[in-house]
Amino acid sequence: MLSPSPRALTPNHSIVQSRRRIISLLRFAPAVTFLLPFGFQPTIRAQQPVSVVLDAMTSELHRAFTTLGKSAGPSSSSASPSNVGVATTAAPASDKQLPPYFLSYMVRDASYVSIRALYGALAGNSAGRTRSADVQVRVGDPKLDNTHGTHRGSAVNSLQLPLGDDREALARSLWLATNTGYGNALDSYLRVQTEAEVRAREEDTSPDFSQQPQQKHIGAVAPPIVIDRTSWEQRVRELSRIFRDYPDVYENMVVLSVQNETDYFASSEGSQVVTPHLQARLVAVAVTRADDGMDLFREQTFEAETVDGLPKQADLEAAMRNLGKSLEALRKAPVTEPFDGPAILSGRAAAVFFHEVLGHRLEGQRQRGEEEGQTFTKDVGKPILPDFLSVVDDPTVTAFGSTWLSGSYQYDDEGQKAEPVDLIQDGVLKTFLMSRLPIASFGASNGHGRAESGHVPTGRQGNLIVTSTKSVSDSALRQQLIDEAKKQGKPYGLYFEDISSGFAVTQRSSPQAFQVIPLVVWRVYVDGRPDELVRGVGIVGTPLAAMKSIIATGDKSEVFNGECGAESGTIPVSAVAPAMLLSTIETQRQPQGTARPPILPIPGADTQPPATKEAQ
Repeated sequence: MLSPSPRALTPNHSIVQSRRRIISLLRFAPAVTFLLPFGFQPTIRAQQPVSVVLDAMTSELHRAFTTLGKSAGPSSSSASPSNVGVATTAAPASDKQLPPYFLSYMVRDASYVSIRALYGALAGNSAGRTRSADVQVRVGDPKLDNTHGTHRGSAVNSLQLPLGDDREALARSLWLATNTGYGNALDSYLRVQTEAEVRAREEDTSPDFSQQPQQKHIGAVAPPIVIDRTSWEQRVRELSRIFRDYPDVYENMVVLSVQNETDYFASSEGSQVVTPHLQARLVAVAVTRADDGMDLFREQTFEAETVDGLPKQADLEAAMRNLGKSLEALRKAPVTEPFDGPAILSGRAAAVFFHEVLGHRLEGQRQRGEEEGQTFTKDVGKPILPDFLSVVDDPTVTAFGSTWLSGSYQYDDEGQKAEPVDLIQDGVLKTFLMSRLPIASFGASNGHGRAESGHVPTGRQGNLIVTSTKSVSDSALRQQLIDEAKKQGKPYGLYFEDISSGFAVTQRSSPQAFQVIPLVVWRVYVDGRPDELVRGVGIVGTPLAAMKSIIATGDKSEVFNGECGAESGTIPVSAVAPAMLLSTIETQRQPQGTARPPILPIPGADTQPPATKEAQ
């Protein structure tokens, strides 16, 4: 979900809101485009009675776990295309089969509402409900199982579940997914054993699965969505209509998405976890094109636990006008040249920067496997940042100041309790973000196993929070930028005000590099000239050099809420950081584009009053 299609560049790493993604959403987005599982855990009320869903899960899980591998009965081969109408992989027919040593069910039951407007008119208003199950089957033993190496994805089999509380229908659906998953697991385990006979000794010989204590937490189920859809239709239309006042904004979209989800987890270890996840999100996107063919866009996202927490309409309208005016200014801004010199990243920009440049390289699975670059694997106990910076990932924090954090959760997608993890203290690397995949020197989960439905959980970021003991005011930081530019003989430094997205490459087969896509960039001249807005800027570099170039930070932190795509799917994340001054940052030009602006004027453009009057 990233720019430019990060999964084509690497199977992991990206925060959402890319140029191509945004523009394609404007043109082709279905009504529920932005509705994805979001990981917020509100305060849990009193313990709830066991639901039909959890009861069916635990009963079928126990039956499967105590039966599979004992004999080749009808259950191991009866789930065939001829009798269930779907393609499945049946367990091999033999008198003795290998029993699973671990089995888990994760069920996500989500209700959603989506309201979308284009050009001031309603384009979609939908509501619905989905219920899916991820069945994880592991055979062999924790030291070596069917998920080893490149076979990690074989652990999970997914399907849609019935929406009602028909216990038998739920049990039969779980049976089908379990049978298919077991067959896949046996097949993968055979391949793993064969490969183990012919490959060289691996550098990291850690087990494939960590032993963890069982977890018991039966929280409240997510409540029904309560929203005045008629009122919100009007609000979304009015927000989208504002862009009519800006003739150079060719495309726009405003989307309200609300999702209330209950996650059920049960495992053969005896864990039972039920947690609700709620999110309301309003996204505004606007697109224009400069005379030289460069596509430009701005977007803004507002998030809260419920719609009642979203900003007031007047504040949202002001934000829409700011987006429109910003795009008109960007169209006329000069295209930047490649640059290598000092720069300030705003707090929001620094948050994305740390997520991409550092955060992904501190995820546990990045330290294991011959394909991974392992940037910081050997650096535990060593300084990797300036000594005035510390980094923690704390999914148990639900807000930073008055801003809600979308990367919050109470239990991860492996049923493990979320933990705050002190990754870097005073510049020194302490540990990594761990799922239940062990790595050398770190054999246990710290509650960061996360995944989108249909994927195996891996160590992922939640709320990445950067703090500093060397902070100065905004004006002092700006003066330091000018002084550093003079020192280097540069006519200006750069200020990155807003940022859209980024991606990072962590695999050995590609250069260990990153790219971050800014939206609003200013030249700050050393001779006192007014700051100059520029466009077409992309930040590039390598992580080790970038981290060492931070020389000071601002005294106020900002939040970036977004989504991150990686090998375990797309998940909600947050990053918090103060503004940062870097002694050296490298930029390159973004693709120019070849299409000219629209030949036919936008309807009504010749009769509209100037946008500046309307915005006053």
